[in-house]
Amino acid sequence: MRRLRRDEYTVGWVCALPVELAAAQEMLDEEHETPQSEVDDTNIYTCGRVGEHNVVIACLPEGQTGTNSAAAVAVQMKSAFPSTRFGLMVGIGGGVPSEEVDIRLGDVVISKPHRVHGGVVQYDFGKTTPGGFERTGFLNTPPTVLLNAVANLRAKQMRGKGRLSEYLSKFDSLPDFTREAAGPDTLFNATYDM
Repeated sequence: MRRLRRDEYTVGWVCALPVELAAAQEMLDEEHETPQSEVDDTNIYTCGRVGEHNVVIACLPEGQTGTNSAAAVAVQMKSAFPSTRFGLMVGIGGGVPSEEVDIRLGDVVISKPHRVHGGVVQYDFGKTTPGGFERTGFLNTPPTVLLNAVANLRAKQMRGKGRLSEYLSKFDSLPDFTREAAGPDTLFNATYDM
């Protein structure tokens, strides 16, 4: 395994759950030996390469969730790998189906800005009202260079030259990532009340 310097990693990837970490690790084209950790850094890193990008991956501690835990992991990662230009939070999404868009269990969703929406949804960015949860804002639009990458990815897919299916096929042979392991795909109406 190759071992790179900390300053050679330009993309940070934070996962909330171990299953997301396993998926992220599987996406690496090449895994690198992880550099020696700093004394105050409690993260455990997986380092590697995706395409031409050197990527460092970390997961939230077991049993910890939410934006505060994610921020703590990201801050330590940025301190340990100061050349990271982008931080990605990639994982399992919830609560995205709507009347207009039929999104099902197992679908890959890549968000983008649209009209007044910045393209990133933070699940707790809002307030509780008598009618339910009301979103009060949205996060900033991702950096232009990432939006350009998404546009390029979409264009390749349209031309039949995308490799997304090839990457996702890696999971076909892994039992924890099969459709059966996920359980039934039950899509509830947005007005469903438990």
